[in-house]
Amino acid sequence: MNVALDKSDKLQRLSCLLGSSTALGYPASILLVAAATLVCEVLRHFLPPLNLLMVYLVTVVLAALNVGLKPAILAVVLSAFLHNFLYIPPRIGFDFQHKEYLGIFFGLLVTGSVISSLVTKARERAEALRIREAETASLYRLSRELVTVTDSSAIAATVVANIAATLAVPSALFLKRGEQLELLEVRDAFVLDDEERATAVEAGETGHYTERYRPFQGTYCCFPLTTPNHTFGVLAVVLSGEAAESPGQVRRLLDAFATQAALALERVELAHQAEQAQNLRARQKLERALLNSVSHDLRTPLSTITGVLSSILEEGDRLNATIRRELLENARGEADRLNRFVGKLLDMTRLEAGDVILRMEPCDVQDLIGCALGAMERQLLNRPVTVTLAPDLPLVPMDMALMNQVLINLLDNALKYSPAGSALEISAWCTPDALMIMTADHGPGIPDQELERIFDKFYRVPVPEGVSGTGLGLSICHGIVEAHSGTIHAHNREGGGLCVTFSIPLPPTAQQHQDTHHGT
Repeated sequence: MNVALDKSDKLQRLSCLLGSSTALGYPASILLVAAATLVCEVLRHFLPPLNLLMVYLVTVVLAALNVGLKPAILAVVLSAFLHNFLYIPPRIGFDFQHKEYLGIFFGLLVTGSVISSLVTKARERAEALRIREAETASLYRLSRELVTVTDSSAIAATVVANIAATLAVPSALFLKRGEQLELLEVRDAFVLDDEERATAVEAGETGHYTERYRPFQGTYCCFPLTTPNHTFGVLAVVLSGEAAESPGQVRRLLDAFATQAALALERVELAHQAEQAQNLRARQKLERALLNSVSHDLRTPLSTITGVLSSILEEGDRLNATIRRELLENARGEADRLNRFVGKLLDMTRLEAGDVILRMEPCDVQDLIGCALGAMERQLLNRPVTVTLAPDLPLVPMDMALMNQVLINLLDNALKYSPAGSALEISAWCTPDALMIMTADHGPGIPDQELERIFDKFYRVPVPEGVSGTGLGLSICHGIVEAHSGTIHAHNREGGGLCVTFSIPLPPTAQQHQDTHHGT
């Protein structure tokens, strides 16, 4: 970064070199010729006049290297006249009648002019290369920083900061919001009046560079941030001082800055559009999954209930009491199943909308587990259930109804994915800062790669086949536990089976109770 900044400072110096060197070059070339003359005055007693000519040629090269072509030509002319006037006989005079005199005079003029021209061209090429190197370093630094930003505000801040570091000029960046230009970032106390805002608007509408002179302040330049497909905004800069002395170079650099900013803004917009498209695809996929699940899980119980009612209506007189009762029991079971399904959909909707209001009150863990087992009595039938509770469990603040739903859903899931007649287990204990409750079964478990997905909406483990459900039960558990600021996770137990464990944070008083209990 320091190297890039040094090169940027060099660019700032080089950008004004061509304008300032000519003005200062003429006095400098005169001083160089005067110094050469003093040297020749010292050496004229030891060297012949033709050797003194080399001193003036060296002076011409120095002038060409340091002050430019025109001041170097002045040095050539002065050197030719002084050398002939002072050191070619007759001294302190001119004698153009001798061929030798004319040859030395015009030879020095031609040789000095050619040397000055060649040296100046080489110098200008070297300066152009240094300027391009500094410009390239500045653009590289800007492009490298723009790669890491992900929003338009950060892009604007990065661009104006790089302009300030490279050129030390006031700048501002406008971004299009609909049909309006919004000032997004400003640097170095850039104050804009109505006319300058209108100039920026014109640049944004036309997509072309515009400028306006600010008296005693410099040139107000507006660079549109355009790509082949869109105009994103306007970069406004005031060129004054050294930056205004070489406007062509500076404007070329600023135009490249504007192009980089436009490409970065386009990248951010395309990334946003891609994210929206991905979200839309995910939403459509979810809607299809919801439609498929709802259509299947609604049609099945409704078909059963419709079939039972049709049988009773059509064959009511010919059905004995036992068959009629079995049909009605079947219809009631399907109605309960339909009611549970609709209830889960409503619960999921409330959780996603954030409309769940927790009614927190201290609850006994044993009562919580007892209520859940009572609600699942018909489904459990002859399934053995082992309940293991740690001694001295504290009262834990929770929404009793919602946490009861969590246990019911976990037990229902364990029933579906474990063999008939196998045992279920419920355990509860406390850590220093949370109540832990675990349900476990003796089923086949879940493949490890599926463990992270079982809490997603509408996701169901593909095996075993034929298991009914909507894929909402564990997702509802996840939402309720998170609403209590707790966590829930699943893992396969050794020997087969799935364990689902969730935690509920303990209040400070319960934590102190736990610390005291563990201490005793």
